[in-house]
Amino acid sequence: MPAAASIKVLVVDDQQTIRSLVRGGLQQLGFNNIVEAGDGEEGLMAMLGPVPPKLIISDFNMPKLDGLGLLRSVRAHEPIKNTAFIMLTGRADSDLVKRAAQFGANNYLVKPFTVATLKGKIEAVFGALT
Repeated sequence: MPAAASIKVLVVDDQQTIRSLVRGGLQQLGFNNIVEAGDGEEGLMAMLGPVPPKLIISDFNMPKLDGLGLLRSVRAHEPIKNTAFIMLTGRADSDLVKRAAQFGANNYLVKPFTVATLKGKIEAVFGALT
């Protein structure tokens, strides 16, 4: 049972409003080490820093590098390939969910979401949070 406060999270979305909503939900759940990126390229750069996040919550539809591209890049890079990845999407598109799973997404979250749904998706990956 990991403590939410011990998990560094990277939130990647091109919309500041969505990043703020995800951050707020994470903070309600006890996460306090949260990094944000405005697109997949920024997200990938954040992953390559000295202390990479243990969880990525990334939007699918973004400029420069979309969520699937970010996911594929993370899974292809040995030091970060096992990072938990939750795909955030505005549409419950079964094809997208299948493709994300094929590329190694651990879970997905459909917008709009509640804090309870966010918690459930994270706990499905990490187990119960303390």
